[in-house]
Amino acid sequence: MPESPEVQALAEFLREQTVGRVITAVDVLEFRVVKTRDATPAEMIGSTITAVERFGKHLDLSFGGRHVGVALGRHGWARWVEPGDPPDDVPALAGDAPPALAVIEFDDSSAIEFTDAGSWVSLGLSIVDDPRDVPAVAKLGPDPADSAFSQEDLDAVLAGRRKQLKAVLQEQESLAGIGNAYSDEILHLAKLSPVVHAATLTAEERTALYRAVTGTVRDAVAARRGIPIDQLKAAKVASMRVHGRSGEACPVCTDVVRDVAFGGSSAQYCATCQTAGVVLGGRS
Repeated sequence: MPESPEVQALAEFLREQTVGRVITAVDVLEFRVVKTRDATPAEMIGSTITAVERFGKHLDLSFGGRHVGVALGRHGWARWVEPGDPPDDVPALAGDAPPALAVIEFDDSSAIEFTDAGSWVSLGLSIVDDPRDVPAVAKLGPDPADSAFSQEDLDAVLAGRRKQLKAVLQEQESLAGIGNAYSDEILHLAKLSPVVHAATLTAEERTALYRAVTGTVRDAVAARRGIPIDQLKAAKVASMRVHGRSGEACPVCTDVVRDVAFGGSSAQYCATCQTAGVVLGGRS
């Protein structure tokens, strides 16, 4: 699932490539991606892209005083087609590349292809007057990538929450932009269990969590900047210390990284670093 560092890099790339370009065609190849029924992507034709921004894990492209909100969901992404590139010469289209479900073409024959690699459609496009007219964007909590995000903001998110900490970190209404992978990385850095309830954290643990949240997210944003968008997923995977590393050695203490079933997904953690040696139930 794309998370805020990768979506930020994608937004910056698309901003550089598309701002000032005129949209000449919009082709929706899968009708289910269009989430607004009173406004369609065809309205974009003839308009100029004026801005590209990120809201949590969402993209927003401004055009003609309106916006197209792009929910990437679990498997959505984008690829860029340069002017004059025949399909067979586009590297991202080789092999088992995910299909394009919507394409925006520009006046120089370049294009954005929005893709979805899942077995069900998670990509969504909404044509709106304001980015926050997209319901999921309107509900977003504070964004740890924002330099204004403070310890007090995090404390307010945690206060009174009888909910497991990993779930709180991934809850977009509480904190925008963090998903399964970075929540594992944050908790490992903070030396906190994924299943501890947020409300039980001490002041010292909340401080450690704040440093881990902001450090992990902001460092990842900086690290992903400038990486070609078709290489961002690989860069993210390569940077992980514990997420996706089940059975490997913890980079801090060399204990084995373990896996525990978690809310229909899983969490990777180090028992020595995070749970005082206690092995959590589930897969190991």
